[in-house]
Amino acid sequence: MPNAHDPILLVEDDIAIATVIIAALEDEGFAIAHCTGIAARDKLLSARRFAVMLTDVILEDGDGLASLSAVRERAPEMPVIVLSAQNTLDTAVRASESDAFEYFPKPFDLDELVHAVRQAAGARSPSADDTSVAIPGEGEKMPLVGRSPAMQGVYRMITRVLRNDLTVLVTGESGTGKELVAEAIHELGNRRTGPFVAVNTAAIPADLVESELFGHEKGAFTGAIAQAIGKFEQANGGTLFLDEIGDMPAEAQTRLLRALQSGRIRRVGGRQEIAVNVRIIAATNRDLTPMIAAGTFREDLFYRLNVVPIVLPPLRERREDIAALAQHFLVLAAEDGLPRRVLTQEAIERLEARNWRGNVRELRNVVYRLALMAREERIDSDAVTDIIGPEISPASVPQDTGQGGFGAALAGWLTAESPPPGAVYHRALAAFEKPLIEYALGRTGGNQLRAAQLLGINRNTLRKRIGELGLEPERFSPS
Repeated sequence: MPNAHDPILLVEDDIAIATVIIAALEDEGFAIAHCTGIAARDKLLSARRFAVMLTDVILEDGDGLASLSAVRERAPEMPVIVLSAQNTLDTAVRASESDAFEYFPKPFDLDELVHAVRQAAGARSPSADDTSVAIPGEGEKMPLVGRSPAMQGVYRMITRVLRNDLTVLVTGESGTGKELVAEAIHELGNRRTGPFVAVNTAAIPADLVESELFGHEKGAFTGAIAQAIGKFEQANGGTLFLDEIGDMPAEAQTRLLRALQSGRIRRVGGRQEIAVNVRIIAATNRDLTPMIAAGTFREDLFYRLNVVPIVLPPLRERREDIAALAQHFLVLAAEDGLPRRVLTQEAIERLEARNWRGNVRELRNVVYRLALMAREERIDSDAVTDIIGPEISPASVPQDTGQGGFGAALAGWLTAESPPPGAVYHRALAAFEKPLIEYALGRTGGNQLRAAQLLGINRNTLRKRIGELGLEPERFSPS
């Protein structure tokens, strides 16, 4: 059995990343063995024990994740931490299916990785006879699209709840994909063979919410001409998705709480309690905290629902996913019978510049309209402008960030009679981000690690922004 005194095995063919990881782990007192491929990995595992293995997915001689069965044969109790630049929900689920101790999408936070290694070195990996999660086969579509850092946290939370029936509360603005998250948890989890029942509590008249959820007996109220089975019974053995839970009437909240506590429901007008076995996933676009303070949402129900919170980011916080989402929706549009289209780079940039108040739902609608209305197979920026409106004319960007430059320009943007949607946000970022990073690099003599610490951001994020902004850290180094 491996123990904390055994070395760490790192399987990573990117030498730059391996060097950083090795340095960080050696600073923590770990001994490291490093190799770049599967064959070398298996040879090392056959020769000795390791406390933890860190492995990339795409290696020089194969798929490090797909080949973990060979690792389990040689070291069944060794915790495995998976690293991957293939930052999709599919990869996260595959890592979970492989009993990985932890999964880190690249770029990752080095401190978090080191902390995970410390934990894994003293932990035992899940046993091979644990209940496994059946996942879609190759070629099947994953319900969520995007590889942005904002979505990586969502994927990791989803994989953590696949093997249990803990109640999940999904929050996020309208159009961010809350029901897709619920569907993913159901379809990839251990209840996938049972029913998935969704109910929008905001769309049900207040006096019918209880009947909709719990059913009713014949004659329970005027119009109840026959017995009706409610959503809880329909979802028995599967998942019940309660959308817009923040709009549920107070009396129905009380009965819902009782059902969650007891696992039993009673139909409206009925006397017999009925045992139900359902997993609850709730969602809302409202902030429930002030509602609790105002007495319009039960605090005890909130804590019963908020066992595992998943927060979906708005599209404006994951703009790097817009291109992939747009291409995905073009494929769906073609499958729905619309003409096949492709987006030019200029069209993608035009979509990325928009402030998507309706989030992913709005983007999907726009892409479908583009597929229908575009005159050519290739959709250019002019076609996008025809659908979403003219591009915002850029204002003069101030060259300094002092109160007389940036502050004056910001005041002008905010007091404009009709500021275009999203203009202030992006102009402010453009005006402020580059000089802010330059300031941090200047203060630290071009040291990117110290500059990232000064700014309070991840070093990999800083490095990416330096490249995108065309900055040269070397010119800040002391001569």
